[in-house]
Amino acid sequence: MKLFTVALLLISAAFAQNPAPPKAPTGPIADANRLVNEGKLDDAMAAYQKVAAADPKNWDAHRGMGVVLDLESKYGEAREHLQQSIDLAPADSKPNAWRTMAMSYAFDRKPKEIERYQKQVFDYRMGKNDLQGAAEIANEAARMLLESGDFNGAEKWYRLGHETILKKTDLADKDKDLWGFRWESAQARVAARRGNKAEAQKHADAGKALIDKGTNPEQVQYVPYVYGYNAFYAGDYKTAIDEFSKSNPNDPFNLVMIAQAYGKLGDNAKAKEYYEKVLASNAHNPTNAYARPIAQQKMKS
Repeated sequence: MKLFTVALLLISAAFAQNPAPPKAPTGPIADANRLVNEGKLDDAMAAYQKVAAADPKNWDAHRGMGVVLDLESKYGEAREHLQQSIDLAPADSKPNAWRTMAMSYAFDRKPKEIERYQKQVFDYRMGKNDLQGAAEIANEAARMLLESGDFNGAEKWYRLGHETILKKTDLADKDKDLWGFRWESAQARVAARRGNKAEAQKHADAGKALIDKGTNPEQVQYVPYVYGYNAFYAGDYKTAIDEFSKSNPNDPFNLVMIAQAYGKLGDNAKAKEYYEKVLASNAHNPTNAYARPIAQQKMKS
């Protein structure tokens, strides 16, 4: 009997340290989310509003309305709903609500607020001993800060992400290569933004060497992304276009970098073509938080 009780306690402790992630939305919220993905923003807003009218305490409905408003560049209105989402969210959903608010500030290039909300998510995951999740959030914060112009903040959070993942004592060799590549990529891009071309090249090459080991074949597409990034900020726009074109063709970040590079080369027709492709994405994530506002502005001018 004692052994059975001890076993139950150990199982309970394991679940306490590694809680299951919140369940994905279902029903009307899932339907509204699908409408956002399809670019039917007016229909999605109406669907979220209907849910909120029936259940004023539905945090996910307010979160959805905030996302739609962000995509429409109505950031002040978006944050009113996102704050309600944070206030109403149950404890295990607070990190999702905080993260959505951080993303909203990324659309608006507000580094201090990005950091404020991402830190809450990072601290939550560290409190759950979720080192990998915390490291991923740190890297996500760093990317948003980098593209918002806070190079020092980006370097700090990338370093924190790298140091956090290295605390895991059970990292497989392939995971060590993966996180090593992410760290080299981060240092390359920070150096590129600071105008240090040689440093950026050194780290890009070191990252490529880790991917060339073959332990993470799914990451191959991100090697040209790093080289394209370095080329763009070194003023080599033709190389930037070539490299970004080898990376994920559906990523709005890659598309907006290609668009901007064509613009720098004076090919406004090609630039417009790629800005239009950017606007086909309705993701509420770091890549689109950078890309969409630029495309919206360029298509107005």
